[in-house]
Amino acid sequence: MSRVAVVTDTTQCLPREVIERHGLSLVSLYVTWAGRTDRESDLPDYDAFYDHLREGGELPSTSQPSVGDFLAVYEPLLEDGADVLSIHLSAGISGTVGAAEQARDALVERGVARERVRVMDSRTGAAGHGLMALAAANAVERGAGLEGAAAAAEALRETMTILFAVDTLEYLRRGGRIGSAQAWIGSALKIKPILTIDSEVLAVERVRTSGRAVDRLVKELRDRREEGADVFVVQHVQAPEVAERIAERGREIYGRGPEFVSELGPVMGTHTGPGLVGVTGLPSKLLGPV
Repeated sequence: MSRVAVVTDTTQCLPREVIERHGLSLVSLYVTWAGRTDRESDLPDYDAFYDHLREGGELPSTSQPSVGDFLAVYEPLLEDGADVLSIHLSAGISGTVGAAEQARDALVERGVARERVRVMDSRTGAAGHGLMALAAANAVERGAGLEGAAAAAEALRETMTILFAVDTLEYLRRGGRIGSAQAWIGSALKIKPILTIDSEVLAVERVRTSGRAVDRLVKELRDRREEGADVFVVQHVQAPEVAERIAERGREIYGRGPEFVSELGPVMGTHTGPGLVGVTGLPSKLLGPV
């Protein structure tokens, strides 16, 4: 059975030690801000970027990896004898999947067997496709081939919901990623939107205060626990105190702390703004060790 390498992109924002532990290969997206363009993977931390974002003015722009970026990751893996499973941010909000498919097609034109490179649209984002990559990597560790690894990622996707709250819809509106939450723009109410990603950003619920937004995310963790989830994760954008508060309440529900708490980088943060907090609870039997 061929060895399988799992590739994903930087917008999953898993902790670095988790990425290294599972041997995931990364392709970086780009962010243009303050007159410069950076690979997200090259930024040592995100504080300066988010300070710039808070200052207002022209919104930073983000861009998908190039076909060449994907080839630079795929080619050494294939030459080393591995098949490639490439899992990425939803095609409904990014062109990353399309660039990955173009890279695969270029390799096929050069004689690489098409079945050696599988590109998967996660239809989700952030921790969502990161956790799918972990499920795939764990399946490979158990001996799965390319199809088995892809099936493990898809099985997790089918049971997983990422729920997140943002301080304002303004960043999603300005970045053109607002999806069905567009209907809430112009509301006279001061709301804290609860959103999810299912191919695109979808509106779930409106709450009035930050405290109620936290309560709603905790309810999501409780609901998932009642449905059989036994592990959970928390992500945030420049909101570590709120994330920790949610993690503590999750600990009461799950009897254990989160698998990780991590911060989203500039590519996702450009479109959500500071203050985002997000959660998911899921069954460890589908995920495997983190």
